[in-house]
Amino acid sequence: MNLTISGHHLELTPALRNYVQSKLERIKRHFDHVIDVVVILTVEKITEKEKRQKAEINLHVRGKDLHVESFAQDLYAAIDALIDKLDRQVIKYKTKLQDHQHEALKHRALPSDSEEAAPG
Repeated sequence: MNLTISGHHLELTPALRNYVQSKLERIKRHFDHVIDVVVILTVEKITEKEKRQKAEINLHVRGKDLHVESFAQDLYAAIDALIDKLDRQVIKYKTKLQDHQHEALKHRALPSDSEEAAPG
């Protein structure tokens, strides 16, 4: 898994980097076929009083790209919300993938009753 973490309008500290990496472990537990992850942490200054923290992630898995973003007053809260949303999307993608594979097995041609009854 390739992991890229970048910060826009903020200094990316080792504590933030470690926090994001520890949170992404939860995603790896549920689905380990992740190819590429790009995390962008941003501070948007609308006014001096309102500083809005934004965390977004692009997750590339085989056959699909998942994009999630979240906003909060605190960057750590934004990362927590981001990982919660991403976790739900990954679990949904995984169940669709598993359901699709099981469906293919159900539609496979099975020997009919007349073929089984014929002496061979």
